[in-house]
Amino acid sequence: MNKKIQLVDLGFKDYKETWDFQELLFKEIVDIKIQNRREDSALETPNYFLFVEHPHVYTLGKSGDLSNLLLSEKQLSEKGATFYKINRGGDVTYHGPGQIVGYPILDLENFFTDIHKYLRLLEEVIILTLAEYNIKGVRSEGETGVWIDVGTPFARKICAMGVRASRWVTMHGFALNVNADLGYFDNIIPCGIKGKAVTSLQVELGVEKVNEAEVKEKILKHFSQLFEVAFKTLDKASV
Repeated sequence: MNKKIQLVDLGFKDYKETWDFQELLFKEIVDIKIQNRREDSALETPNYFLFVEHPHVYTLGKSGDLSNLLLSEKQLSEKGATFYKINRGGDVTYHGPGQIVGYPILDLENFFTDIHKYLRLLEEVIILTLAEYNIKGVRSEGETGVWIDVGTPFARKICAMGVRASRWVTMHGFALNVNADLGYFDNIIPCGIKGKAVTSLQVELGVEKVNEAEVKEKILKHFSQLFEVAFKTLDKASV
């Protein structure tokens, strides 16, 4: 089993270009797995972890309800945003500047074959990261992601999650609001959940700007501990 993960920070990159790149890496892993089973071989499958920040974009999961997007095509254009229906689970969400997006593209057969466990560990990575800023992130029953003050009138979501898995290979992932413009969430019913607010690390800390590089370091630290992996940083031009 290969427990090394190749880390690529794509910087600021278009959503569709990133999605296409995810699909290429996903296909690479799946093709190796198919070859292993067909030829009874034992070729090692790679694992990847992408960090990225997207221009303003709304995405709708395969089980989502389009009515949860509250903008017309014209209004999307006026706001400088794009929209895509995609192949992850979950409903509608927003990505944009000031948000740390992580896409683990893993062969879970290198780790464990349990999607529920995978999602709970992803949540735990974010919960432990928030704890380093003295913020108590929690789960909300039946609602994937990380929340604050669940069970109170002030419940608010700080991290959305949506994944796809096939042949135990994952793609898509999480979006943590760090310095994001939360006004863009007013244009959707986030994740299809009415009456619940969103927040960011910046808002919760009451600061002008949070150091995003520092947040990424903390995410990787907790990810490596929980998944018992080692990261190797790749230059984005080399993949």
